[in-house]
Amino acid sequence: MESWPKVFIIILNYNGGEFLKNCLKSVQDIDYPDFSVLVVDNGSQDGSFQAVPAVFPGVLTLENGKNLGFAAGNNTGIRYALERGADYALLLNQDTEVEPDFLKKLMVAAREHPEAGILSPLIFWKRTAEIWFSEGWINWLTMKSYHKKELRTGAPYKSGFITGCSMLIKKEVLVKIGFLSEKYFLYWEDADFSLKARRNGFSMLVVPESRIYHFEAYTEPAGNKLYWLVFSGLIFFKRNAPAWARIWLKLYYGLRKIKNRIDIALRPNDNARVVRKAYYDFDQGNY
Repeated sequence: MESWPKVFIIILNYNGGEFLKNCLKSVQDIDYPDFSVLVVDNGSQDGSFQAVPAVFPGVLTLENGKNLGFAAGNNTGIRYALERGADYALLLNQDTEVEPDFLKKLMVAAREHPEAGILSPLIFWKRTAEIWFSEGWINWLTMKSYHKKELRTGAPYKSGFITGCSMLIKKEVLVKIGFLSEKYFLYWEDADFSLKARRNGFSMLVVPESRIYHFEAYTEPAGNKLYWLVFSGLIFFKRNAPAWARIWLKLYYGLRKIKNRIDIALRPNDNARVVRKAYYDFDQGNY
């Protein structure tokens, strides 16, 4: 490749602690000629963001001042990158570590597949042989998304969606369809963005020879994670369900709410109450 596209690696930080430090250490070793690293902070209180300039002086930083959520937080970084001439924005979770050649292999695949608007490496669970993400797909009938976890090698292949854990986005995608939807605070924004890109003519590819590791360190209470998974999932299916599935999904959602009421009545627990709150908040909104 005579000239390499300019890539901004955007790492959204929220109380990242040692995970952020380890991520930045691995990113420093990337073998790619034209990239910048930007850490965007969502109001961390553990000192992780404040330590970045001293330990990693070459890393750019932006501070949101409060937790804006995944979509809005990353959009701050994407906007900054595009204003500075980025050809690609690579969203990378704070709790990942990367192989030195992972970016170059993604960019070679992007050159060979100009129709690809969003690309992902193969993502392993921690530093093990277990796969965390090799492909994403949506089950419209059960309102669920799935990560395939099969080891695949060879040529890049298409995926139903790309996970926001590591998402290389071509500038043309952002210019045509805009940024991540800020209707989502946490979860499902990556699937929403992927589907919007596909409906606008871009394909999504997984590049199995490009590899990273995800430690999945969640910094919020478990109840918060469940709430956002349910609440954001409801937004996603309302916004994206194909016409043939919409009548069924209304019925299915009603059945889920009945089951939730039964769970609370017969075997009350914190999870059932969290789900009830997610249902209630979704019903009150306009999404």
